[in-house]
Amino acid sequence: MNKKYQEYKAWLERAEKDLKAAKDSVSSGNYEWAGFQAQQAAEKSLKAICINKNKILIKTHDCTLLARKCNAPEEIIKAGSELTPSYGDTRYPDIPKEYTKEVVEDLIKKAEEVISWTKKSLSEN
Repeated sequence: MNKKYQEYKAWLERAEKDLKAAKDSVSSGNYEWAGFQAQQAAEKSLKAICINKNKILIKTHDCTLLARKCNAPEEIIKAGSELTPSYGDTRYPDIPKEYTKEVVEDLIKKAEEVISWTKKSLSEN
């Protein structure tokens, strides 16, 4: 097994763990943290595909940029654009955004879509 294969698989495994953690955080009522974890799940998933397809790790938290670099379809780019703000919004109290259960469940759904697309794309290689 070559190093790049191991590297992209490790990123995808982390994405799946972050997605599970987001769902667990919703269950415990920690909505801001769940929003951050959903963003991280999508980001790591997109990094997995960039490593696999482009052979590079792009160091950014911008899911929109990552999706574009991976030639993702428009719905994945849109999901990325909706997830990206949660990287900062959820961690800094001076950014006024409320994360409700409904908002976070939608972010989790978008992260699931990104991961699903990533897995499908990786299986086609």
